[in-house]
This record gives sequence, C-alpha cells and structure tokens, in this order.
Amino acid sequence: MKKIVLFALVLFAVATTHAQEKEKIETTISGDIVSSYIWRGLDCGDVSIQPTLGVGYKGLSLTAWGSYGITNPDDTKEFDLTLAYSAGGFNIGITDYWFSVGLDPDSRYFKYDAHSTNHIFEANIGYDFGVLSVQWFTNFAGNDGFNKNGKRAYSSYAEVAVPFKLATVDWTATAGAVPYATDFYGTTGFAVTNLTLRADKEIKITDSFSIPVFGQVTANPCTQKAYLVFGFTLHP
Repeated sequence: MKKIVLFALVLFAVATTHAQEKEKIETTISGDIVSSYIWRGLDCGDVSIQPTLGVGYKGLSLTAWGSYGITNPDDTKEFDLTLAYSAGGFNIGITDYWFSVGLDPDSRYFKYDAHSTNHIFEANIGYDFGVLSVQWFTNFAGNDGFNKNGKRAYSSYAEVAVPFKLATVDWTATAGAVPYATDFYGTTGFAVTNLTLRADKEIKITDSFSIPVFGQVTANPCTQKAYLVFGFTLHP
C-alpha cells in the first residue's frame, strides 16, 4: 500500500511540474537584419534592423517590434505593439503601429489626435489549418487611408500562406490582396499587392549556436514592382 501511495505521489509531482512548465511565461528576444524592408508588397525602407521583444502566457502575448534604417537616415522609424491571443489554429489580435518621420511634429509618440496622429490601429483575425493559413487585417482607428469618396477607408488586407519543405529548406508561398480602394495601400479597388516566395534555413555555426537566414522574392502586381530580400535573425 505504501508503495502505491508513493508511486501516486511521484506521478502527481511529475504531472504538476509538467503543468507548471506548460503554463510558464515565455519571453522572446530577437533581432532581424534585412537587406530591405518589404511589407505586404510595399517598399518601406532600405537595409534595416528589426528588433523584437515579447512575452506570452497561455496563448496570450504582448509583443513590441520595431524597424530602423541602417543605411538611409531618411527611412521612417517604426515601433509597433501587438496584443494577441491564439488557441489551436485560431488567432486574433490588435496592433498599434507608430511611425516617426523626421522632425514632423505629428511624429510624437503620445499624440493621439484623431486626424493628426502617426498611430494606426489594426485588428486581425485568422486561422492556421496546417496545410495553409488565412489572415484578415483591418485598420479601425488612427491615421488610416481614404477611399474614393475621401472618407476613412478602414483599409484592409487579406492573405493566404502555404508552407512546404523542399530538400532541407522550409518554404512559404504567400498571396495577399487589398479588397477595396484605399490610398493607404495605393489601390483604387480590389488589387493583388503581394506575391511572395520565402525560404528559411538555419546555418549551423557551432554545436550550440546557429543563425536562421532567409531569402525571399516579392512581386507587387498592383505597383508592377518586384523585390529580392535577404535577412538573418539573431537571438539568445
């Protein structure tokens, strides 16, 4: 009987430890270096460093992300905060984008005036089915674009991403589109703005250290432009 009780206590301790490990707060610290900053098919800057700092707990996460031009001092500086929740394949979130443009007085971070702020607030919802993922994004407040009638466009963007493996490299094919007119994305109606093929691979430096690198080709049929991007990630 004592052995059974002892065995049960051991199982309980192991299960409790495992549960605590699963529920622990996760921290993300990393930084990307990219040859150019291409976002949803749009050219947003030259060579940039893009740091990430985030915390997550039970599917809920808060992430800070930024982009700062290295070679071109005129590139817009960006600082984003994203509050997100995911469960299984489902995800939902809100992002506060902030852009600092030179000496523009509206670039002040704590300036939230409805029609003169450099903040943009965006909501997103999506689902990852494994073989593909779908995402929808809509600007709901802040410095959004305008439609053909000069009114707030509630600018939106949708994309489908399909991951696959070829040889020893992880690939992702992405197709993104803007559903209606907005000068935020420079569209006059429905337009495909992002066709991207990206390859990711970890380069082993030592037995305990490797560097994730990626390359991608992006075409924007709407603007008739194409980009080749290389980047790598540094993290503890």
